[in-house]
Formats: sequence, structure tokens, C-alpha cells
Amino acid sequence: MTEVLYQIMGRHRAEPLPDRKPSWLKVKAPGGPNYLRLKHLMRELDLHSVCEEAHCPNVGECWEHGTATFMILGDVCTRNCAYCAVAHGRPPKYDISEPGRVAEAIAQMQLQHAVITSVDRDDLPDFGAHIFAETIRQIHMRVPGCSVEVLVPDFQGSEKSIRTVLDAGPDIYNHNTETVPRLYKRARPGGRYARVLEIFRIAKRLAPDIPTKSGMILGMGETVEEIEVVMKDLRMVDVDILTLGQYLRPSDSHIALDRYYTPQEFRRLYETGMAMGFRHVESGPLVRSSYHAWEQVQAAGV
Repeated sequence: MTEVLYQIMGRHRAEPLPDRKPSWLKVKAPGGPNYLRLKHLMRELDLHSVCEEAHCPNVGECWEHGTATFMILGDVCTRNCAYCAVAHGRPPKYDISEPGRVAEAIAQMQLQHAVITSVDRDDLPDFGAHIFAETIRQIHMRVPGCSVEVLVPDFQGSEKSIRTVLDAGPDIYNHNTETVPRLYKRARPGGRYARVLEIFRIAKRLAPDIPTKSGMILGMGETVEEIEVVMKDLRMVDVDILTLGQYLRPSDSHIALDRYYTPQEFRRLYETGMAMGFRHVESGPLVRSSYHAWEQVQAAGV
């Protein structure tokens, strides 16, 4: 029955999903000394990381290398995306001292490149943009040698909020596309595909010299042809850096996993993206938006 359904929908899965994850998705459980040190530091400074909240498979590797993606504005999201492990509901009041604590953690970690992201805060008048901006300023002030990448929510397309963040001088402005237009209503009901493209048009108009970046997670039911259309759309709005990774279902209540892409398929998508003119494409089963972020900056010449 499943195979018939896939043929009706215009997609064909060559074989059923395996009972276990493919070998290329298996990672070592975290627990090294640097991982434990950073975990303690996060708790000590009362900070959140998307590495933990989103159940990222790379948390052990990244934290052992002394890198982390900080999640500001709390750990409760106002949206309920069908692929995301972050809790949703009514967030508590945000902490105005958080930017300083993030900068302090980055100073203690001696980072060269920091990634700052957040939950969606549709409950706030500026959607949290001024906290992003203050976090950027605090990092630049306390750790002047550290570049700052922001992975921002869509701010409901607010040009004022986008400007607020860009005026603070991030080194990379990142917003994830996540999936193809056909799946938005099911996977990302609070988002709009057209809004994503408009965000990048606005960002390039306001700050043409700040590189832009976006990412997709694959395996929720899209086709390769649809992925390539999105890649072309992102190039049309001058996105500089692209990340492509495998979707891993957080729980049975999240959107079903449709397929596993092979490392060879990710390699072909990398080659396609580079041929389209992206400055850098990070494409692989374990890739997430901030995976090897410092290497992405180096490769893209930022």
C-alpha cells in the first residue's frame, strides 16, 4: 500500500526504510572531557544550546572541539514545526542579561567563530531582534577576534527587525529554508516559503557585504528535483552559503522520515550547488546549519 501511495504522489522509494540507521549516520555518544566541561559551563551560566535542545547528532564532536551554537531568548518556541525537537508553547519573559552571559561563555571557550540562534518569539513586538543585536555587540566588545554568525528566525518578514540585527554587524546572516515549498504547510505551518526568499532580498539590500546563508534538511518527502529548484531560488536572491543534511525524526509525534539520502547523493547535491555559484556548500548526512561552521567561513572566504 505504501509503495502504491508513493507512485500516486509522483515519488518512488527504491526500497523500504531499514530498521536501523545506515552506518554513515552512526556517531559516537558524547562524553569526552571537553564536552563535559562545556555542558557544565552552559548550566553554570544558565544558557541554552541548540546542540542539546534540537538533539543534534554532532554535539559530541562539536563540543569536543570547543564550538557550540547558543540558543538565546529561552528554550520554548511559539511555533510548532513538525520536524523540530525544541519545545513549543508560551515562552517566559526573556532575560535582558543573557547577551552578556553568552559573551562571557564565548570568552571562556576562546572561540574564533560563534553561532547565535533562537526559538521563534512571535510574542515579542520585534520578535527578539534587539536581543540578537545586543548579543552581537557584547561578543564584539568582549571577544573582538571572534566572528559572529546569527541563525535567525523569520521575524515574520519584518524589515525593521532584520535591519536591527544587521546594523549590529554580524559576520554571517543565516536563516534556514528547511524544506521545499510543497511541504511547508505540513512541516513548517508557521512559515512561508515566499517570506524566506524575501528575507534574503531585504538582507542583501540592507547589507550587501554581509554573507547570507541558508540550510535544508532532507528526507521529509521532497524530491531531488524540488531540492534543486529551492537551491536555484536561493541563488536568485544571492544566498552565499548552503547547508544540506539528513532529517532525523526526533520522535513518533514528528513528521515521518521518508528516506535516507546516501553520502553519494549528498556529494552530487554539493556539486550541483557549487556549479550554481554558491560560495560554499556543506552537504552530507550529518550536516546541520552550524556543523563545521568555522570551516564554512574559511571555505567561503568570509
